[in-house]
Amino acid sequence: MTTVSLFKVKGRLCGFQIKGHTGYAQAGEDIVCAALSFLSITCANALEQIAKVIPDTDTDEETGYLKVQLEEHLLNKQTDTIFQVFHLGVQQLSDSYPEYIRIL
Repeated sequence: MTTVSLFKVKGRLCGFQIKGHTGYAQAGEDIVCAALSFLSITCANALEQIAKVIPDTDTDEETGYLKVQLEEHLLNKQTDTIFQVFHLGVQQLSDSYPEYIRIL
């Protein structure tokens, strides 16, 4: 089971934390884990390349941990949109695979 925590400041999304492996399938064959990884890495890359802000990040591939977060002063319309797209994608994954992804 993977848990996704969304971070907010003053009602605005400012980051997320992902913990654990989904357990949908064996490593290398887990499409749920792959989808979540792709979505989260694309979000982090979009923050840097589109919104031109550098998020604080922390990762541990062995444990399935990823944290991406922006300080409040870095938030803008572009970061809001990027985080909203991430939230939508995570919500749709969780709706499709509720026994493997939980949003806290």
